[in-house]
Amino acid sequence: MPDEITETVVDSRITIRNLLHGEGSPFELAEDARKGLTSTPKTMQPKYLYDRHGSDLFEKITEQEEYYQTSTELEILRRIAPLIMDRVRPTALIEFGSGSASKTKTLLDEMRRAGRLEGYGMLDVSESALLAAADALVERYPRLQVVCEIADFEQPQPLPFPGKRRLLVFLGSTIGNFEVEDAKAFLRGPAERMHDDDAFLIGFDLIKDVETIERAYNDAAGVTEAFNKNLLTVLNRELGADFDLSAFDHRAFYNEPESRIEMHLVSRRPQRVTLIDLDLTIEFVAGESLRTELSHKYTRRSVEQLLEAGNLTLDMWETDPDGKFALGLARRR
Repeated sequence: MPDEITETVVDSRITIRNLLHGEGSPFELAEDARKGLTSTPKTMQPKYLYDRHGSDLFEKITEQEEYYQTSTELEILRRIAPLIMDRVRPTALIEFGSGSASKTKTLLDEMRRAGRLEGYGMLDVSESALLAAADALVERYPRLQVVCEIADFEQPQPLPFPGKRRLLVFLGSTIGNFEVEDAKAFLRGPAERMHDDDAFLIGFDLIKDVETIERAYNDAAGVTEAFNKNLLTVLNRELGADFDLSAFDHRAFYNEPESRIEMHLVSRRPQRVTLIDLDLTIEFVAGESLRTELSHKYTRRSVEQLLEAGNLTLDMWETDPDGKFALGLARRR
């Protein structure tokens, strides 16, 4: 948890809290890049895909025909939002990795209809995304109090609105981007800070036929490929690297034993890359890959086991008719 929180009141309804401190990139990009690019195999954390351009590309990914996750999750959310409100009766909504907060408007609308909409907290690393979302939300909900926490939500953070009954949300199956042990550790953070009457709504992409899963990460329009290669653009810009984007191929495949999609950038030829800011030169052989993202897929049983390890218990489980996606409502154990 940060030793110091910088708080700025934008107006009477929007408060910004900066929980990111220290020198250089808030993500400690240089340190992570040195570690990941010199490891075997080479890896980078998926959060570095999401600069402003990467976030825009991801929004386009969610609009692709092959990418079933967003539309399916929204369908479930619209169907069960009234049930969640009756079950939890929240007065504040707290979202991890909120971005544009597009899907949670379904929940906020339901809270407003129930006369219980008081607060909305967003935890995200992008200050610009938080401010844009906050401005849109206070215009849509004039009485809403918004707290934006600029934070790496992978680390334990204080939760806004401690005096209210809260519904925490982590949608999009973003939980699947963690390594299994890291996912457990992440869940323990909110679990330790939740009250007995709080609840945690989490999206889970379910195990299904391999073709459907792989198509979602290999769209015909090439948006996911551009999103994946944007990582190299980030490294070039932020660390003085000289990655040639045309020298790498996008590859995304389902690792069945691990129940996860893996996204890689595969070197098309032997090459040497220099990162000036790190005083580092790395080499790729032809066919060598840089792993950029994981996306785990789940069954109800594996979700129950994950929640249990995160000091949570499953209170409600809803899927779409085809069993592609699920929303799980969890409580602290």
